[in-house]
Amino acid sequence: MSQHYFTSEPATPDERRTLSVELAGRSVEVTTARGVFSGDGLDHGTAVLLPLIQASEDGGDVLDLGCGWGPIALSLGLLRPNAVVHAVDVNERALDLLRHNASGLGLAVRVSTPEAAADVEFDEIWSNPPIRIGKEALHDLLLRWLPRLAPGGVAHLVVQKNLGADSLHTWLNSGVLPGTSTTRTTSSKGFRVLTVRRG
Repeated sequence: MSQHYFTSEPATPDERRTLSVELAGRSVEVTTARGVFSGDGLDHGTAVLLPLIQASEDGGDVLDLGCGWGPIALSLGLLRPNAVVHAVDVNERALDLLRHNASGLGLAVRVSTPEAAADVEFDEIWSNPPIRIGKEALHDLLLRWLPRLAPGGVAHLVVQKNLGADSLHTWLNSGVLPGTSTTRTTSSKGFRVLTVRRG
């Protein structure tokens, strides 16, 4: 698999197209492109994760970590109208797509690179993390962001079983994140959802 979507500026042409996808229980039109994660539509892992996002009138800060063109962030915005939705990605094309998609749906999403992200604690983190960047880089990514969970905060990570979901589960419970516990929330279609709780 090409890793072009792990870079800040993909080398592939920025050829955009409009797709109809189901987010938050409704059909919406979004714009995707080559050079971003799952540019052809909704990724299978993300499709397993999205039904776990419940509608709520609560506020608070929630994060889509590794947002791509935005299915998680957009779903959070649609289902959590009072929450502050943050989305980060290293891929500038993905960030531009998410800004466009959020605007089209009338949503306010705080979109940024990881370096420019707001210095806040998050009540929830949702992610289909980039497993294929390698174990060391993935661990570094999670050790950077999961400690930013607020007390009582929860992170939901969807990981393909045959790409190391169970070993990641073991690592998360090995003491690398003091004050947290990780459980398997669900398994579906070859994917696991791991839920990390702080406090």
